[in-house]
Amino acid sequence: MNIYICGLSIIKMTFSTYYYKILLLFVFLITLSCSKQEKNEDGIIKINDKGIPVMQPLKEALPLLTAAYINDKRYGVSQFFEKTFSERNDHISFLVAKNGQIIYENYMGFANKSTGEKITKDTPLHIASVSKVLTATAILMLIDAKKLQLEQKVTTIIANFPYPEVTVQTLLNHRSGMKSYAYFTYENGNWDTKKMLTNEDIVTVMVEKKIPLETKTDTRFSYCNTNYAILALLIEKITKLPYPEALREMIFLPLGMHNTFVCDFEKDRGTIVPSYKGNNVEIGTDYLDGIYGDKNIYSTPRDLLAFDTARYADFFLNSELISKTYKGYSYESKGLKNYGLGIRMIEFEKGAPFYFHNGWWHGNTSSFITLRKEKVMIIALSNKYSKKPYQAKKLAALFGDYPFKLTDTGDD
Repeated sequence: MNIYICGLSIIKMTFSTYYYKILLLFVFLITLSCSKQEKNEDGIIKINDKGIPVMQPLKEALPLLTAAYINDKRYGVSQFFEKTFSERNDHISFLVAKNGQIIYENYMGFANKSTGEKITKDTPLHIASVSKVLTATAILMLIDAKKLQLEQKVTTIIANFPYPEVTVQTLLNHRSGMKSYAYFTYENGNWDTKKMLTNEDIVTVMVEKKIPLETKTDTRFSYCNTNYAILALLIEKITKLPYPEALREMIFLPLGMHNTFVCDFEKDRGTIVPSYKGNNVEIGTDYLDGIYGDKNIYSTPRDLLAFDTARYADFFLNSELISKTYKGYSYESKGLKNYGLGIRMIEFEKGAPFYFHNGWWHGNTSSFITLRKEKVMIIALSNKYSKKPYQAKKLAALFGDYPFKLTDTGDD
């Protein structure tokens, strides 16, 4: 410190007062810049000028795949794709990658049948419940930046929240015990279904209609969209930004996900890609289409690849939080399937767990598969109702020791 002060004294005597002030300003700006980064045990969490943590692209590229490896895997994937999907019957956006490098991708069918617009690599499709993976990621980043705690009660953030035992963690792993908003807002006339429901309205109905829990908190797993609608509200409370803007600043913009956005229903309803029944009849909208957090993100396979690849960075989350993310929390019932913090998993007796998340909303079906051990991502999105995207899990057998066969079927 004495050397630092002495050095500045010499500079002050040597240069004019004007240049001395310029130097002090330069030192101040460097200090300010450094203060916007908070260290954790594995690296650096980048904090923007609004005090919000933001994702960063992987700084060092993962090992390059050999041409022989790419050609071999591309053949296997293409054979699967051609047997599963067809130009005549399917609307599909599909990609397989390893180490962040695309091995195979294919886009076919209509983004909009009435206009003849085709699906391309840049066409954002509704990813349905795969949105939960991104919502959970934003929450985990806020936890890593010490803006939030896993064990924190929701009542400490949303004052009128009616369930005192529900925590951030029980929202993330679907153990809150809450009922589905799709049911309790509809039943008994609890909500006028001619009006669009918002995330805030969900809490209002819970309070005013005294909606009881379905089960006692943290006693059993129950997949429920309400959990992630509430998580979106927590993101808004902590960041002081609307959920769509928070995700844009925290994830989409820093990772260059230029074709990804959270749907603002009133603003975007005329431009978003419609969805279709299996017979190609367009599906209309309903009063639940404004809810986000559990759904309502539109994206592309390439953007989701950028997102998934960035999650391999040492500085993404601290190692303890990563470990908590990819572990099961529900063992009260026997079975291979489990749920971590924003990710589904199948825990086999041998080998690595299989991590994935499927989705369905209206005619949109989606499958997001992230093979952590092999650093492989498989993504299938469709805006025409079909269970075919769920069959993408079969491809895991091409990359690791996963006991899937061609006769396997997927589910949400």
